[in-house]
Amino acid sequence: MRSASEDLTARARIRDTAIRAFARDGFDATSLRSIAREAEVSPALIVHHFGDKNTLRAECDAHVVSIFIDDEHVVIEAPTQDRIRAAMHDIARYGPYIDYLGRMLLDGSAAADRLFDALLAGTRAILDDQRDTGMLEPMSDPDMTTLLVTLIGLGPVIMRAQMARVLGSDQLSPAGLRRMTVPTLELLTHGIYSTTSLLDGARAALADEEQELPADGAEKGSAS
Repeated sequence: MRSASEDLTARARIRDTAIRAFARDGFDATSLRSIAREAEVSPALIVHHFGDKNTLRAECDAHVVSIFIDDEHVVIEAPTQDRIRAAMHDIARYGPYIDYLGRMLLDGSAAADRLFDALLAGTRAILDDQRDTGMLEPMSDPDMTTLLVTLIGLGPVIMRAQMARVLGSDQLSPAGLRRMTVPTLELLTHGIYSTTSLLDGARAALADEEQELPADGAEKGSAS
């Protein structure tokens, strides 16, 4: 008979193996049998601990979210908003968690929504602090700007493989992060356009469009 500690160890090993497999191959392409083979356990033991693949995935989701946003989780010793950055500096250890996070955000789930909302809130807090110190330019739509800054930060996580293919190296490695730092800050600080012509044109076009809309906001020519 297995002891309680053996059961806990096997459960954690299965979960961690599943995280690596789901991150590498995708949820649909990964079977319980392949996870069992990689974890060196029987498929029956996975069923014993988790019941089915959906339940196993839910536990993997919860574990990865806890690593990056739960204050009581001490796997990464960093403030909540800095945990992804801290993990990026230890890709050898946390790479599977980051890859799983990227897949989870793309697939969508309650856990992914919770994670994204926490990252968005962290970005908002940072921008609020920077606004208070006078570091930020005025924003026409602070909520949208906060969302865009969050997406810029998540881009290398979600598109890690594509960035590595194009640039020839892992941009989440320490060298890759160093390479991204100045161009990212240049983009956020100075932008890329040397004139305001596109911005002015967009503002004018949107203002004209607003004037053409009926008072109730419905498009012209729509059925009444």
